[in-house]
Order: sequence, then structure tokens, then C-alpha cells
Amino acid sequence: MNESKPKVRNDLEFFPVQHEGQQLVVIRDHLGLVQQGKAVAPALYQIMALLNGSRSVKDLQMEMMRQGGGLLVDTEEISKILLLLDESFLLDSERFKSARDEIITRFTSEEVRPCSHCGQGYPNEPGDLGAWLDEILDGHGPASKPEGKIEALVGPHIDLRVGYNVYAQTYSMLEHVSPARVILLGVGHEMAYDLFSLTDKDFETPLGLVKSDRKAIERLKEKGKSVFSENDFAHRNEHSIEFQLIFLQHILKQEIMIIPILCGSLLASLPEYHRDAFLEMAGPFLEALREEVMDPDTLLLAGVDFSHIGPKFGHDRPAEYLEGQSTTHDKKLLDYLSTQDKESFWAESLEVKDRFNVCGFSALACLLEVLPPCKGEILDYQVWHEEATKSAVSFAGAVFSSL
Repeated sequence: MNESKPKVRNDLEFFPVQHEGQQLVVIRDHLGLVQQGKAVAPALYQIMALLNGSRSVKDLQMEMMRQGGGLLVDTEEISKILLLLDESFLLDSERFKSARDEIITRFTSEEVRPCSHCGQGYPNEPGDLGAWLDEILDGHGPASKPEGKIEALVGPHIDLRVGYNVYAQTYSMLEHVSPARVILLGVGHEMAYDLFSLTDKDFETPLGLVKSDRKAIERLKEKGKSVFSENDFAHRNEHSIEFQLIFLQHILKQEIMIIPILCGSLLASLPEYHRDAFLEMAGPFLEALREEVMDPDTLLLAGVDFSHIGPKFGHDRPAEYLEGQSTTHDKKLLDYLSTQDKESFWAESLEVKDRFNVCGFSALACLLEVLPPCKGEILDYQVWHEEATKSAVSFAGAVFSSL
């Protein structure tokens, strides 16, 4: 290794688990370079936690000796550990960067985005998937038709086995609309500092191939320019659009075109966290997107979740102590969303400084800016609790119809 101050990759996720009575830390790598299911012992994880790019091997030796009560640690042993970590693609090293760039180049050169969650998040076989989606949809009674023309839907992107009732209520609305094109707003969970990621790839699922509207996408790229990520790699493993797409294919049973847009974190990408800054940066793109939304055969669809609370999401207390506040926050956002009160929608998020990690805020902020005057109706709101991590995620469904 040539890195004088080694650093663990910042795009990895770590989850403590118990396995056969042993405490381990499982590593999740969205790039797939780290072996799936790979786990490390807590002692090695503690060493990895020291690798933040500011410590040399000598610094690591001193810190490990301090933490070990003065027990001498050989620098040669530290170097062996670092080599092992690098060989496993756990370090932000030249070896990792070369492998990552190769993966990105290969994906961006392809014309079709394969399904990434089939066989994991939902069945891989078309017949099994269709039967499973029918089972989800049949769990909800007949959908009441909104008074006006349906212009937009908001649905969850949480695990389908968890959010099945809200998925059912949201997609039952498709009984009353037959779009030729759908603009899909998803959440770019792996996006760091970009506002949007737009792809012109066609999307493949077990139910077939859905073509992207490349002419419209080119128009949006021309207007948006600097607000887009330099490539479309964020779409590779993202589920927030894919989960919506299988419902669209299954229910509409017709050829549609899509415009797939992932929305990044506004806290990370805006110079200041307020609506004016968002409009200043994204204004030309939003104007162009608004023109696409005005097409009478186009449906706007956002796949979002709301609050993420508890230790799994960075809080120092279990979700049960935060849920009252986060639910109040969510419902205020939903109220402002349904009434298209953009200023209050932003003010509410600013008030809590996004303390509750509403991952769908950016997509909903985008939706609010491009929707025509509509009547919004909240279909359902639920909270899922993950007892193992004392954490929780909220999600909702909504429909917007013309006045």
C-alpha cells in the first residue's frame, strides 16, 4: 500500500449482529466489491474506526497502545492488517478506486438498467411476481375515484413486505388513470453532493422492458446541466424507482415510457438549506420538468419514505422516544404537501433541521415545484418498527387530482 494515512471507505454501511452467540459487525457495500455477508470482529471494527485519513501507521500504533492500556503493538502487524483490509476493498485506496471506476464505466456504457432487487426484494419469476403483487393489491378494497383527473401519486419505497397496505392504497389509484408516460421521482440514497441524477437507460424487470423517453430526457439535460450528477451510476442499485415500476407494469398492462429522476440530499448539495437556494440552483431544470408534467398523458409519481429514527439512523435514543415528535413532523409535511404550501413545507423541515432524516424530502420538494394546482389527499400513513435496532421508518401514500 502507498497510502501513508489509510482511510476506510465512507460509502460502506456497518450493522452489528449476533451470530451463534458471537458479536460481529456485518459490512454492506452497494458496489459489490466487498464479499456479500462479510463480517468482522468488534476488535477489527474498532481499528477500522481509527482509519479516518488523518493517522499514519505510527499514529495508529500510538492510539492502539493507548486504547490497549500501553500494550505494545508492532507496526509490522498494523501494516498486515491494513494490507488485509485493502485486499478486501475496505480502504479508500488506489486499488479500490481503480475497481470502482471500472464498475462505473461498465454501467454507464450500458443502454439497459437491469433490475437490482429482483430475487431479493421481490420475486424474480414473472408469474410469481404477478401473483405476489395481486396479493398485495387485493388486500385493499375498491379505490374511490378522485373527483378530478389524477395528476400525481406519492407512494413508499420501503420493503414491499412492510409497506404492502400503503402500496395497495396508492396503486389502486391506477384503476382511474391510463398514462402513456410516467415521470418517476426517486430518492438517490447513494448520492453525495448532486441535486439530481437523470438516466436515459431503459429499465428491465421480470415483467419486461420499459423504455425511457430519451427525447424528453435530453431536453431536461439541456436545461438542467449543472444540477445533474456527472453520470447515472446512482441508478444502478437504487430501489426507490424500481419498486414503483413493477406496480406500474403490472397494473397498467400497457406500454409506457418513463423519465427516471433520482433526487439527492438537499442538505448536502445546497449552499444554504432553504427554498430560495433550491430554486436558484434548480430553477431552469424545474421549469423544463414542469413543461413535461403539463403533457395530458403524463403521470407524476414520487417513491419516498418519511422519518428514519433510532440508533440505526444516527440517533442516540431508541425510536420510541422520538416517534411522537417525528410523527408530528411527518404529518405537518403531509398537510403542507396536500395543500401545496411550499413555503411551510420548507419551513417545517428547516425548523427541525431535518433531525428525523426524511429521506423523501428532496423528491417531494421537486414534486411541489412542478405540480399544477391540485387537490391532494393523504391515503394512509404508517410507521414500521425494527425491534432489533430499536429504530423505525415512516411512510405514506397520497394522490393529487386536478381542481
